[in-house]
Amino acid sequence: MKDIKTYKQGNLWFERFMAIAAAVNLCLVLFDLSYVPWRDFYLRKLPQITKIYDPIKGVEAHRDTENYLKTVDALKEQVSQTGLQSPQVNSRLEEIRRLSNEMIDSNPFAGVNKSGTLEKIKNRMRDRIDKESARQSFATFWSQPYFSQNGWDQEISFFNQRIRPLIASNYYRQIGENGEFVDKFLIIDLPFVILFGVELLGRSFLIRRQRPGLSWFEAVLWRWYDLFLLLPFWRWLRVLPVLVRLDQAKLLNLHPVRKQINQGIVANFAEELTEIVVVRVINQIQGSIQRGELTHWLSQQENLRPYIDINNVNEVEAIASLLVKTIVYQVLPEIQPAIVAILRHNIETVFHQVPLYRNLQNLPGVGQAQTQLSEQLATQITTNLYKTLVSAVEDPVGAKLTSQLVQSFSDALGSQIKQKHVLSEIQSLLFDFLQEIKLNYVQRLSQEDIDQIIEQTCQLRTQASVPRVVDKGTILPKIREG
Repeated sequence: MKDIKTYKQGNLWFERFMAIAAAVNLCLVLFDLSYVPWRDFYLRKLPQITKIYDPIKGVEAHRDTENYLKTVDALKEQVSQTGLQSPQVNSRLEEIRRLSNEMIDSNPFAGVNKSGTLEKIKNRMRDRIDKESARQSFATFWSQPYFSQNGWDQEISFFNQRIRPLIASNYYRQIGENGEFVDKFLIIDLPFVILFGVELLGRSFLIRRQRPGLSWFEAVLWRWYDLFLLLPFWRWLRVLPVLVRLDQAKLLNLHPVRKQINQGIVANFAEELTEIVVVRVINQIQGSIQRGELTHWLSQQENLRPYIDINNVNEVEAIASLLVKTIVYQVLPEIQPAIVAILRHNIETVFHQVPLYRNLQNLPGVGQAQTQLSEQLATQITTNLYKTLVSAVEDPVGAKLTSQLVQSFSDALGSQIKQKHVLSEIQSLLFDFLQEIKLNYVQRLSQEDIDQIIEQTCQLRTQASVPRVVDKGTILPKIREG
């Protein structure tokens, strides 16, 4: 017992280790997927991460925008050395104006789908200079008169705070020989893939030992969701095996989520399944009527498919016999007082309708005698009728005659129904009746509140799971055999 407990505990720790490893791998995958779209955010808030991860995604500084910023830095150095009005500064400003026009014309941001960044730079420069043309705005901004009039320190601070970060966010992604962007995430992902691959092989081996009838392919499919951990594409699908593993390792409780998912699936399919099943059954019945199977059944001929009897018992006759015995031995004795009361009332009503009796009723004692007579007649009639029914049930000859009566009734009814006009009318009415059911009641089934039905089903399961104590005294008495 202790060994089993130790084994289960060790297995749980292994499951938790693998679940945590899968969760770490998923976090790396999600970070990798978000890096390129969110690189601007990482560059502003966590610049050290971009220095580490840029080589993984083949990201490097764009030569044009990097040269632009280096030229601006050289301008700042020149101003600090020779002053704003020097010829060297003017030469630097002329170079920056040329680079600004080239940046607008060539759009170095387009290669990584960052053309919006260039538009943002142009708009900010337009707003700063208050001109419609971006070219003129850059030409005005990078000029000695503008800096002299508005102040060098103020304007270069504007550039460093509002323009430089946008230009610095541009980059170039290397393209491999396959024509795709360079992506070395496989170097990080490969150890995890190897780990999960070895684990899947081990689990498949254990599954085959426990279920020798399974092939290797079937054993691998036993844990099909783990295959997503091995795919080099669609890595975001790894969220599924990670959630399953966290639930199996008891690190995350997904039972409420599974319950809601199951209810959602049932709610989505229940309406269509209900309509399909009910309509299919009705269509089969209508098809049987159109094929004339009703005629074969009424004429007691062999059906299109032979009837299969599993117990050599005519269930219809057995059920009818059981119901007759139940009525005779159980029901009638209980309702006999009510029957007597009804008969007595009817007898008294008949007496009151006779003119002679109404005249005699004025004599002393006649009214009481009439009541006793009505009581006796009603009781006698009920008793005789009950004895007759019991005799008919218990008497073999009476039972045989009753059976012959039922048989004769069935034959006579069948022969009349088999008349061509009667049978044709019955088939037509049945077909139309089933069609009305499809049009009316099947639609009602699909309009029912599926969520309410699911809730009722859950309540039934909850009630059924509660053990109940059965009182033997409540068991129905056995039906008396004839």
